[in-house]
Amino acid sequence: MCHPLVMQLRFARSEFVRALDGVSAEEGMRRLGPMNCISWTIGHLANQENVYWVLFPTGRNPAPALMDLVGFGQPATTPPLDDMWQTWQLVTSAADEFLGTLVVEMLLTHLEWKGKPRPESIGTMLLRNIYHYWYHLGEAHAIRQQLGHTDLPQFVGDMSAALYRPE
Repeated sequence: MCHPLVMQLRFARSEFVRALDGVSAEEGMRRLGPMNCISWTIGHLANQENVYWVLFPTGRNPAPALMDLVGFGQPATTPPLDDMWQTWQLVTSAADEFLGTLVVEMLLTHLEWKGKPRPESIGTMLLRNIYHYWYHLGEAHAIRQQLGHTDLPQFVGDMSAALYRPE
């Protein structure tokens, strides 16, 4: 069984996907004011997972273009929605390989990159990743409301796959 924080990350991912159901390709690339578009957000979250859970622990980089396209601090882009969903699926699948190996003892350890330990522990990185999803999920909901979407999910969905259990 996977670690409870990994279960919460997977739940946050599933809620992110649920919240974006029904967004068209055109809507996914539309920027409203200073906000990034939905497709950028999908790629941006994929980028974080790619760096945290694939590149740092394994050295592999299944989506090398993401950092320049949707990385923190990069100029705004409007990548195709389908491309970002495909990349997100590729990256989260690769990330799950590492995430599935996590046990309690590993959460206080630090991944290394280029011979130096990362400043945050694996557990803190997991929390940051989970919170990052919820942050952008709310932002995506606001974008959808501005696009005129109605009948959006109103509350956190079915948590049966992410029930609390002690470590």
